[in-house]
Amino acid sequence: MTKTAPLLVLAVGNPSRGDDALAPVLLERLAVVVDPAEVELLTDFQLQVEHALDLAGRRAVLFVDATLPGLVRGATLEALQPDLRVPPASHALRPQAVLRVALDLQAQLPSAWLLAIEGRRFELGEGLSEAASQHLLQAMALARGWLRAWCTAQAEHA
Repeated sequence: MTKTAPLLVLAVGNPSRGDDALAPVLLERLAVVVDPAEVELLTDFQLQVEHALDLAGRRAVLFVDATLPGLVRGATLEALQPDLRVPPASHALRPQAVLRVALDLQAQLPSAWLLAIEGRRFELGEGLSEAASQHLLQAMALARGWLRAWCTAQAEHA
């Protein structure tokens, strides 16, 4: 039986749709610097109710997703709270809706955060835009800082 890593980074995006690949690319870059015993990296095209099960037994989760221009500047990191109500049946959920489902399934939720990365182009078959590549650098710094803080807290807690 394998032990659940206390931290989860859950990237959402489609690598074939231009800047929607921002989160999966960030995950690829994090893979070379994290300890898999401490941090699990998971990627999917979209969030679904089943992802609530991935939160069980975690201390913290970082959702990572690309956003449309104008919703954030570059990259931002913010704490999340679960939605107040159970989301309607859907194949694509917001992180807050996944948290709501997880709360209904388990007694304790992990601390949850969203790393939003501004994208510009989301067309099928496109690569990352130049602006998105710059935003990715900012997002990497935020993700590494988040990981450092949680790994330090984990070490102090042990």
